[in-house]
Amino acid sequence: MRRRILTWLSVLSLLLAGTALTAPPAAAHPYCGQVWGSLAKGDPGMSAGQLTNVRAGRHACFDRLVLDIDEPLTGWSVRYVSRIVMDGSGQVVPVDGGARLEVVARVGVVPTDSFFVGPGRTLVDTTGYRTFRDVAWAGSFEGITTVGLGVRARLPFRAFVLAGPGDGSRLVVDVGHRWCAVGHVDC
Repeated sequence: MRRRILTWLSVLSLLLAGTALTAPPAAAHPYCGQVWGSLAKGDPGMSAGQLTNVRAGRHACFDRLVLDIDEPLTGWSVRYVSRIVMDGSGQVVPVDGGARLEVVARVGVVPTDSFFVGPGRTLVDTTGYRTFRDVAWAGSFEGITTVGLGVRARLPFRAFVLAGPGDGSRLVVDVGHRWCAVGHVDC
């Protein structure tokens, strides 16, 4: 009887040890916990106000583009496109990068502001950015303003509007540095 119990305990311990030593199946791990995609995002409304600034910043997991608006932004869109075209004329605007995001704010811009004059003009120096390759002016026509954002490749992004400062708002576009955590391919 004692021998039978020892045999069963040995078998049970081998089974448990085999289970503990077996590696769990590989799980999908998005990069930096991001669960963003690459499909178009936006709000189809129209907005009052004007675009006052375009700026960018670098973060550990993504690069960020910000469009400053002097009033609440209620109409905007961000999507991947094969080429950026100038508002009004349809002329192709050259934008460096392996992929291009069309960033549209449904607001005007002061036409005399030299900061926004000239299609294809670089708005932000992207030297040293991991994902951004170019930020180019694509024009403003009849209350719709477009910026071309060139990125390294078609990567996940998110876009949203933040209130402030003051009565204004900001259209924020974050583009991830990669899709998956290092060592994972199914994200």
